Amino acid sequence: MVSFMKMINNMELPTTKVKASRKSPKNMIIYGPPKIGKTSVLAELDNCLIIDLEDGSDMIDALKVKAHNLKDLQVIGTEIMKQGRPYKYIAIDTISKLEEWCEGYAKQIYMKTPMGKNFEQKNPGASVLSLPNGGGYLYLRMAYKEWIDKLNKLADHVILVGHLKDKMLEKKGKEVAVKDLDLTGKLKQITCANSDAVGYIYREGEETMISFDSLDDITAGSRCEHLKGKTIPLEWSKIFID
Repeated sequence: MVSFMKMINNMELPTTKVKASRKSPKNMIIYGPPKIGKTSVLAELDNCLIIDLEDGSDMIDALKVKAHNLKDLQVIGTEIMKQGRPYKYIAIDTISKLEEWCEGYAKQIYMKTPMGKNFEQKNPGASVLSLPNGGGYLYLRMAYKEWIDKLNKLADHVILVGHLKDKMLEKKGKEVAVKDLDLTGKLKQITCANSDAVGYIYREGEETMISFDSLDDITAGSRCEHLKGKTIPLEWSKIFID
């Protein structure tokens, strides 16, 4: 076995700043109210395959394919890789549906553990989320993270489409409405941490806007300097600039 010190001795560490290798988001989330046109704007992005999990693309001309379960998604992903990743962009529409599907897969993961091998026999048809003390959510996170990692390998840029969830928070003794990404618990943290940009989509008159401004009442933000703190008309050429 090569010693740690020998590995260090063979490694050159930088002495000056290393230039950024890209400017545009590799992984991105867009979310907003229903029927606002999220799928329609994705159809305007060149060489973007929309993987439709919710049958929301029927009335839109787009580069699209439908998946009705995780098995379909696996087949689509395998074919994309087999064809040499022909799409520059992949959009998953929506991650709320992906979470729903991952619940069943989470049960399969749990049942492969010593604790869970008799789960179905003792609890026929039960969800893994019925485990006491919220224990099932660990397996849901594992299942969901595994699928997000798989999807991120399918293209140079992966866009995750989410639903809007309005929730109330108490701030300075007052209840405040907050626009949030509709995912369960820590799944939102996992998804956002894995993304270079989170954009909230809304309409302003006839124009579709996207906000990366991390305000108190909106979940949004970006690591990309050209998007950080910005609210702009949703034009893909202003987002993917490389």
